[in-house]
Amino acid sequence: MSGRPSASRRTIIRGAALTPVAGLGLAACGPDDGASAPATPTAPVDLGAESEIPKGGAKLYRDHNVVVSRDAGGALKAFSTICTHAGCAINKLQGTTLICPCHGSRFDATTGQVVQSPATEPLAALPVRADAGKVIAGPGA
Repeated sequence: MSGRPSASRRTIIRGAALTPVAGLGLAACGPDDGASAPATPTAPVDLGAESEIPKGGAKLYRDHNVVVSRDAGGALKAFSTICTHAGCAINKLQGTTLICPCHGSRFDATTGQVVQSPATEPLAALPVRADAGKVIAGPGA
């Protein structure tokens, strides 16, 4: 037997229980925290039926990180739904307000403008068009 005291079972169990908790405090907010998603389209993408976007409303396309809105005159606008604060994918649309799950930033889905911080920059606008009853968004749309 060596001259060092051995650790008790209780000491080992306590250490094991505390180790995962300590790691949680080190996680940073941002694109690498697991809440972010792939970037918005890098080429034109078919989002589906144009009729799904009501006049004066918006539709969130989570799989493509895009929101498309239609004004009262029928014109379409599209924006990235990657939050400009920490790079998280926005996954909630209430009416025409986008809500980021990471820190609560809110954006107007019809303009891309910030309506509640911590974000300070508007969402990135994306090209969008209607083609044969389908909504096409992304570069080259």
